[in-house]
Amino acid sequence: MGQGLRDDERLRRLEAVTDATLSRLEVSDMLDELLERVRDLLNTDTATILLVDPHSQQLVATAAKGLEEEVRQGVRIPIGRGFAGRIAQTRQPALLAELTRDDVFNPILIEKGLRSLLGVPIFVGGEVIGVLHVGTMSHREFTDEDLSLLQLAADRAAVAGQIRSRKVEQTAALALQRSLIPPTLPRIDGLALAARYVPGHEFGIGGDWYDVFALPSGWLGVVIGDVAGHGLASAVVMGRVRSALRAYSLLTCDPGEVLTMLDRKVRHFEAGSLTTACYVMISPDRGTLLLSTAGHVLPVLAAPDGPTTLIDAPVDPPLGVGRTDGGRHTTSLELPPGGLLVCYTDGLVERRGEVIDVGLNALVDVVKADDPESVCRTIMNVIGLTKPTDDIALLAIRRDPDDA
Repeated sequence: MGQGLRDDERLRRLEAVTDATLSRLEVSDMLDELLERVRDLLNTDTATILLVDPHSQQLVATAAKGLEEEVRQGVRIPIGRGFAGRIAQTRQPALLAELTRDDVFNPILIEKGLRSLLGVPIFVGGEVIGVLHVGTMSHREFTDEDLSLLQLAADRAAVAGQIRSRKVEQTAALALQRSLIPPTLPRIDGLALAARYVPGHEFGIGGDWYDVFALPSGWLGVVIGDVAGHGLASAVVMGRVRSALRAYSLLTCDPGEVLTMLDRKVRHFEAGSLTTACYVMISPDRGTLLLSTAGHVLPVLAAPDGPTTLIDAPVDPPLGVGRTDGGRHTTSLELPPGGLLVCYTDGLVERRGEVIDVGLNALVDVVKADDPESVCRTIMNVIGLTKPTDDIALLAIRRDPDDA
């Protein structure tokens, strides 16, 4: 009879932390409910989840019951320090029957009056993404069954933690996208513009960007670039590079000089990132293009009564890598009335198993000196029809056909 009661109690505990209704809650509500159940089932005074911030390599207090101060105060624990930090570092459970100040990094645990702690790592795909620990204000000898139950709860928290981390990064990345990729293009006298941005991955943003801005001199700045990688980290670098290029464009009307200054900035402040960019300046009369490219695919130029060609210009090394002791090149080109310039990122023309020339030739074949919106639509329907494996940024600019 006694054994049957213990089995029933064990089953009740397991069901409490694996209840399917938990998965129907919002992430923050799920974590709160899970911690409440853990605290109740293990008869502890506190239950806390700390998740790893991959950028700082610290544990961040994310959800808590009984130790809400940790979350409100934004407590961060260096991996390897204190009770939770050591669990994250060793990837092993830990228990303390009698807590001392030397055992913890966060003084809130002592100030709260905790005496005993039990903690386990939270894993996703073999990687530690956080720590779940519980505590009591009286002396407690935690059992193997307590440990097993807490690890089961940690496995459940892993799902919510992973979803939360991805949502946070996705939200931040999308916010950057809205602020850094123009939602609408500016109205420019003598020019018509159209653009596309298509993500090639789940976060909806990477390091591809385009920008169009008027300069005090009357010239128009047009830039398209690509920071290697995806997600928030690449988007942050992209934002800093974009802002720096805008600042340097106020100092000189030579695109090669702008990219030379940007190269120094990337080498020093964005070391390790692979960044390409093509910067074009369009003259106030809209008839001249000045172009410099740093490792970026060359634009396509379509003449109204002539051929469509890939622009013939030097391609200098990407920003932050290679040597440019002789300076970066600037190429001058004519943009005739009705002429069309198409700038893009390599995600449009690169395909696995094909040399890039295949995609470049296909792009040249479909570009005509026509309305930029129609051109972008045609390009995406023909070239970008298959699901992209990389981000695609596309910008088309046409000089007014009547602007003679």
